[in-house]
Amino acid sequence: MAAVARQACRACGAQFDPAPEAVCRECLGHLDPRYETGRRLPGRAEIAARPANLWRFREWLPVEPVVSLDTGCTPLVEAPELARRLGVARAWIKNDAVSHPTLSFKDRVVATAINAARAFGLETLACASTGNLANAVAAHAARAGLASWIFVPEDLEPAKLAGTAVYGARLVRVRGHYDDVNRLCAQLADRFGWGIVNVNLRGYYGEGSKTVAFEIAEQLGWRLPGAVVAPMAGGSLVTKLRRGFREFIEAGLVSGREPRICGGQAEGCAPIVRLYQRGGELVPETPRTIARSIAIGNPADGVAAVEAIRSSGGAAVPVTDEEIVAGMRLLAETTGIFTETAGGVTVAAARRLAGTRRLTPDTELVLCITGNGLKTLDALSLPASPVVNARVREVAALVEAES
Repeated sequence: MAAVARQACRACGAQFDPAPEAVCRECLGHLDPRYETGRRLPGRAEIAARPANLWRFREWLPVEPVVSLDTGCTPLVEAPELARRLGVARAWIKNDAVSHPTLSFKDRVVATAINAARAFGLETLACASTGNLANAVAAHAARAGLASWIFVPEDLEPAKLAGTAVYGARLVRVRGHYDDVNRLCAQLADRFGWGIVNVNLRGYYGEGSKTVAFEIAEQLGWRLPGAVVAPMAGGSLVTKLRRGFREFIEAGLVSGREPRICGGQAEGCAPIVRLYQRGGELVPETPRTIARSIAIGNPADGVAAVEAIRSSGGAAVPVTDEEIVAGMRLLAETTGIFTETAGGVTVAAARRLAGTRRLTPDTELVLCITGNGLKTLDALSLPASPVVNARVREVAALVEAES
């Protein structure tokens, strides 16, 4: 078996040998990989000399890779016009809308999960998904020669259904919301011995998210931004962003203070935001939003996400569906990057944070764009294009009408 990290419970600290398990046998807490404290860590030059994929950071990842060796290292694009519109000093887009191979950030987490599955000898990969994860699991399993079973809400966007079925996955639509799908998959993991990436492989799967933070730091010249804004679904991404930045600080690889971690959710499904605002316990919600890729009403990492946001000095805000669409269009018009609804949440959240002075004129900001706009075309309502004959005078009339 390839080298796989041991796991430990977040709540009670109990440690366990490597296994496809995500829940502590002692207290039912969440399990996370643990790394040897005395392990050798590479320096900047050694990392920079490695192939351009997420495994260049392998010392901070839980498994030695044998498949999915080409994911990661997506562009960090400076966006001066967007920075001007937001009223911040500088802005960059971490563009996982062009992630390989399925155009979303979920390729990262599946890359780590599938290598854990291979190490454990599992022959079938599976997931509960709101779309992007379905695409990624199906694609990564297909090229690794593994079978895949994908479970999604019945009303998932057609583009995401097609982007899963094309890989030959066994695609099952489940009546209800994502949380219904997730409960079903929790029961299936033990029944069939599958590697369900966000159930029994969840600890290994989540570590792939840290590579977003690692890449941001390296691409900024080994320094840290002032703030990072990301969309929140289950809450793992913002949690792992903070952990990734901290691990690089502890390794002495970066300069600058720990970034403020900020999160956004759609108003129609914002349990993490409301926990941040009100305190107390997380209250599950029934999703009602166009941002279906992040519509998780009972987020597994919601409490951890709020802790990461608060302790970093960040903030969490809700945005309306109208603001989400406006955010998608603003990003496209200022950067040439077409994002799905989750990316619209990121941009809309940044606008709200800037409007309330949580992002200030001296802020250097990174916006995490987690998926491609071609996956959620139904969210947009764009004006109809004119149709003309192939005559100059008809085009001239259009030009005059614009002036």
